[in-house]
Amino acid sequence: MALAGRRDAPEPPDFGILKRLARDQLVYLLEQLPGKKDLFIEADLMSPLDRIANVSILKQHDVDKLYKVETRPAPGASDQFCFLVRPRVRTMRFIADIVNADKMSGRSRKYKIIFSPQKFYACEMVLEEEGVFGDVTCDEWSFYLLPLDEDIISMELPEFFRDYFLEGDHRWINPVARALQLLNSLYGPFGKTHGIGRCAKMSYELWRDLEEEGDGEGQGRKPEIGHVFLMDRDTDYVTALCSQVVYEGLVDDTFRIKCGSVDFGPDVTSSDKSIKVLLNSQDKVFSQIRNEHFSNVFGFLSQKSRNLQAQYDRRRGMDIKQMKDFVSQELKGLKQEHRLLSLHIGACESIMKKKTKQDFQETIKAEHSLLEGFDIRESTSFIEEHIDRQVSPIESLRLMCLLSITENGLIPKDYRSLKTQYLQSYGPEHLLTFHNLKRIGLLTEQAAGETLTAVESKVSKLVTDRAAGKITDAFSSLARKSNFRAISKKLGLIPRLDGEYDLKMPRDMAYVFGGAYVPLSCKIIEQVLERRGWQGLEEVVRLLNGNEFSGSGAGGSGAARWHSASSWGLAWPTAPFPLQTAPWRTTPPGTASASSSPCSWGAAPSLRSRRSASWARREVRAAWAGQEPGAAPQPGRLRALCSVLGSPCSELCAPCLVLCARSSVLHAPSSVLCAPCSGWSPRGRGWQCRRCPAGALTGLSCRVQVHLPDHGHHQQRPHDGGHDRGQGLSPEGSLPVKILLTTTRPAPICMRARPAGQP
Repeated sequence: MALAGRRDAPEPPDFGILKRLARDQLVYLLEQLPGKKDLFIEADLMSPLDRIANVSILKQHDVDKLYKVETRPAPGASDQFCFLVRPRVRTMRFIADIVNADKMSGRSRKYKIIFSPQKFYACEMVLEEEGVFGDVTCDEWSFYLLPLDEDIISMELPEFFRDYFLEGDHRWINPVARALQLLNSLYGPFGKTHGIGRCAKMSYELWRDLEEEGDGEGQGRKPEIGHVFLMDRDTDYVTALCSQVVYEGLVDDTFRIKCGSVDFGPDVTSSDKSIKVLLNSQDKVFSQIRNEHFSNVFGFLSQKSRNLQAQYDRRRGMDIKQMKDFVSQELKGLKQEHRLLSLHIGACESIMKKKTKQDFQETIKAEHSLLEGFDIRESTSFIEEHIDRQVSPIESLRLMCLLSITENGLIPKDYRSLKTQYLQSYGPEHLLTFHNLKRIGLLTEQAAGETLTAVESKVSKLVTDRAAGKITDAFSSLARKSNFRAISKKLGLIPRLDGEYDLKMPRDMAYVFGGAYVPLSCKIIEQVLERRGWQGLEEVVRLLNGNEFSGSGAGGSGAARWHSASSWGLAWPTAPFPLQTAPWRTTPPGTASASSSPCSWGAAPSLRSRRSASWARREVRAAWAGQEPGAAPQPGRLRALCSVLGSPCSELCAPCLVLCARSSVLHAPSSVLCAPCSGWSPRGRGWQCRRCPAGALTGLSCRVQVHLPDHGHHQQRPHDGGHDRGQGLSPEGSLPVKILLTTTRPAPICMRARPAGQP
């Protein structure tokens, strides 16, 4: 989230509140472990933690030593260990190894695990499997948003893209919804919310449900955020693949900006050590050149250097009083500005050396050709040369992906040729890289029916190979319909120029790519704001695979308006599951059981969630509304709930819905939850098992597991007569379902859900 650097832009909200809230919560969690303690920090949390609470603050709250996770503690370590970690299975195994080693050596310690931004059930399950769950205490640091600048905030979840778009893991959707809820509560209700993409829609729906079930925090306050846009990354891959030519983008390409800071090495600092520099608006030099085209930066830095020298020279004619004022008020700031100016000049020189070595101008020219759809064969040849010269493995992949997306995939001949050359240049270990890029749609091969290889082979017999390539390129441009080309034409992403593009006085957003391309995501935002919604953009939305939406007011206002082009063709009347959960993966027969792969479970619903209780109560009652006792619930309502739960079944019964909403340990796809339906019957205020009427469900939680027997023949095991176990078959009849009921404190929900009219 960022505001443009315009003079007429409104003042951004005070995002410093987010930092103070995160710091106060972390201090509270640390003080729950009184006395001296050693703190283990996960690597990708070190930079965010440094922005929130530096070492001095940690020392003030009895943190003795700091360790990086995966580093073993020193022999004379403290008697209390605190782990600040991401919810990852491998980290849980590291912690379990430390605890078990202490137990074997007879060392008694206290252990506290702080998960950020939230804990997942899979992590608790691993601790239980390792036998240390009872030896540790677990807590959450609800650190959802980090202010990087006065108008930029970030969730700092680098694994989000891979987990969701490649692995299909939905566990990070809940933190996104929680982040929206936090913004809404701190800065007042959003004026409008727009979005496009499946992930964006799921996050928005979950946030709406959280707002409906919340206590209305932020309502009645003056809105400080007018519009919120949620967009999936796969909506606009092209913008991320194009070479950046503004200063901040080139610094990121060359040095990698992490958590709003960059490490400048000896080649920039002209010394033997590296320097870590924060890149934000407090850097007076950086704030003035961050959005400038690189061709304008050197001139600005040169003029800035002369101005600084002139300010230094003013001291020569000063008297004693003026000199004293100069030293006390201006000298320190001038020295700081001079130091930053030297660093940015050194960074520019380093960028120039690297980009000159990589034939940057030729790369830009090839990108522009791909974006405009001209000279595709020449651009492909340039990519091949780029690979053969081993200029950069990342740059070569980036150009290949850009070619694939702009052309709706590579023709098989080019795909095989580029893939073979890349593997020969950079090693066969990149076979997995190509596989992953293909899975997420970044580097794909056209289907056989879409290519003109046969035409090219026939034409090549009559003319030269080069002429054949040009002829087939022309035919190919007519035969294939590129989604990117259609979107580009519809939205005017390629500016029409009368003369040379003026980079010093740009007239549109295309200046960030040298005047060749307007970023698609920015253009979509511009169009939606102008049209006040998605009306008139139906064709663009269709080419982007739909899932667009617009909402008025806060999530809890009930004023959301939906415009969906999803493949279902329906707008479901319910919000998605308001729990720390996601559509569950099906474990195919013959593979390892779900319990052997806890990282794929996602986050389990919380037993103590009042919001989930209220949601299930509301939906179950709505499904049974107006029905006679014993009659079937409303099928339309249940089908909507069924889609929310990710189940293909259209006849879920109320007890099954209750179990879905209350399940605290859910290992299986929700589609298997239809099997228990035949085993439960309404009785009084709760649901009882027909096999064992003595065991009412009140005060019990459901635990569903999929068991894959060693033998191919699946049979339902007979019930042993107890009231803690039941078993059935999945709707497909292939996966046995085991239901375990474990006593807990009374559940506040379902066990009171019942058909209307029943006492």
